[in-house]
Amino acid sequence: MIKRILPGVLAILAGTPSLISCHTVDDDRIPPVPVEISFVTSGIWEKYGVGGATDYEYFIKDSRQPAGFPYTALSQTGFGGVVIVGDYLGELQAYDMACPVELKRDIRIAVDRETNVAVCKKCGSTYDIFRYGAPLSGEASQKGYALKRYNVLKPGPSGEYVLVRR
Repeated sequence: MIKRILPGVLAILAGTPSLISCHTVDDDRIPPVPVEISFVTSGIWEKYGVGGATDYEYFIKDSRQPAGFPYTALSQTGFGGVVIVGDYLGELQAYDMACPVELKRDIRIAVDRETNVAVCKKCGSTYDIFRYGAPLSGEASQKGYALKRYNVLKPGPSGEYVLVRR
């Protein structure tokens, strides 16, 4: 019985990859650049950090965003700036703000508070910044260009001090 079933099962399994293969996403279009954003005290985190699910903050050293953030000589905010977000579970995520379609430092995504998606005003592409920076619509979706992700580390004993590094 197994000898009769096995060829059929093998034929099905051989055809399965084409049925279940998924669309690839390119999140590596933004050039590799340093990222270093340190929250050295809980007070700095409380003032400039992300409060929880669907909260976000932009960090752009060149334009001193957020205003008053204590950037140091070692601070780096990626290619186009960094947006730190609390995903739907409140876990921290960080992305480069440069649109991966446009590939320019000064063409950045911005969070649309009503729809909770990031939008590039130049090309119109949208991204789900609360779920891995995946493209949702526009040229980014057509070409599979996701936002560049950065690592978020929690070195403080209770997780209040956050450091973003590449």
